[in-house]
Amino acid sequence: MSVVKINVLTVPADKRDLLEERFGARAGLVEGAEGFEHFELLRPVDGTDEYFVYTRWRSEEDYQNWFSGTMRQGHQGGDGEQRKPAATGAQLRAFEVVQSAAPKNA
Repeated sequence: MSVVKINVLTVPADKRDLLEERFGARAGLVEGAEGFEHFELLRPVDGTDEYFVYTRWRSEEDYQNWFSGTMRQGHQGGDGEQRKPAATGAQLRAFEVVQSAAPKNA
């Protein structure tokens, strides 16, 4: 059963471009992880300051392995130092996929 992790990031308006730029620059860091299934960065359009970072994983173990390894690399600058975050807050929410649907093939 797949698991979904949604990181809710509070991002001030003046940091949105920076956040999106950083996620664009990290392309490829999660896609090759064992058990990775899907990623989306969701920009708010309803007047809030919360971005959603959606990832889906084959298992909790696969997520934890990525989190303990490659994820940490993506949150460091080019010199290995921790960068100042674009977000002012973050909450991680976790779910199990119990039902799913996809478009029917035409």
